[in-house]
Amino acid sequence: MLLSLLLAVSALSHADAVISTWNLKHAGWNNGKRLEEVTAVAQHMDLIGLQEVMKDGVVSDLEHRLEALTGDDWGSLVSHEVGRSSYQERYAYLYREKTIAYHGGAAVYLDTQDVFAREPLIATFVEKGTGKTFSVANVHILYGDSKADRAPEIHALADIYDLMKEITPRAPAIIMGDFNMAPSESAWGDLRALGLRPLITKGATTLSSTDGRYASLYDNIWFVPGEWPKARGDVFRFPAYLGITHKTARADVSDHAPVYMALDGGSLAMQPAGGAAQVAALASRSAKAAHSSNICVDLNTANTAQLDQLPNIGPVRAAYIIDHRPWASSSQLTRIRGIGKGTVDKIVASGLLCS
Repeated sequence: MLLSLLLAVSALSHADAVISTWNLKHAGWNNGKRLEEVTAVAQHMDLIGLQEVMKDGVVSDLEHRLEALTGDDWGSLVSHEVGRSSYQERYAYLYREKTIAYHGGAAVYLDTQDVFAREPLIATFVEKGTGKTFSVANVHILYGDSKADRAPEIHALADIYDLMKEITPRAPAIIMGDFNMAPSESAWGDLRALGLRPLITKGATTLSSTDGRYASLYDNIWFVPGEWPKARGDVFRFPAYLGITHKTARADVSDHAPVYMALDGGSLAMQPAGGAAQVAALASRSAKAAHSSNICVDLNTANTAQLDQLPNIGPVRAAYIIDHRPWASSSQLTRIRGIGKGTVDKIVASGLLCS
């Protein structure tokens, strides 16, 4: 019963593709991110461009959770780390395979002029319902100290668009992401001159600390309206959907709301049909199902990000586990400084280890 209630939230059928962008705020760090709630929101999209992915393991985790929750096969693409300073992040795409197919050409933009602090990730997809091929650039513009710091990257998005049209001349191209600048600013002139327009023109996408209030219109999807004549977009205000406060949402999910574009003109209901409590209950259940059926951490094959999911195993201990393989059993983890039998018991009780 819970499954039918939650899956009925979307006003769209799966044939009506939904493209979205979402800054997940340090996804993959050991920051208490509630991936079960991220999954409850993401299940209503078909292609999701993610920013601020700090570890690639979190994307595979979300992919498995989405498969457990929706019953559909999902695919993913993750870039290498990008960023000029010690602060680096990855871009990622998640896509529902029965609605969206990866067409190829995934690559981080070759920024020969070093304009971008975080070079965008470009990829080409196909909407299976119509057979329409389209290119997407996933972008996270530098925030800096002022709008003047962001303007050069905004101007350079015109070069990104030209490159996508050069690679796939007859295919529509869209640019999505966290731009750290409202679409009304003059810096967007170069992109507008190419015929692109912002999907969202009013309201805001970043969560203020006050429930129900949003601060800045930074997240968006830029596209040529004539190439998507039926497209309709909105902001998915997920705190109201999940039944959580903005304080909780900012701390445990993200301080940005996803923006979505329904290609066939549909819309997503903002309130769950069965109530927030049922959303949380099924999301939690989907997380357990994902861990029990699709995800397990093997001490002898897991990467650092996967090992970091285990209780009290951070990057340092994960590196030790990798360097001292093979492990015959979890009980041998007591060899690691700071890990006693109590910690091993917690790791075993988590259900994350492969049997």
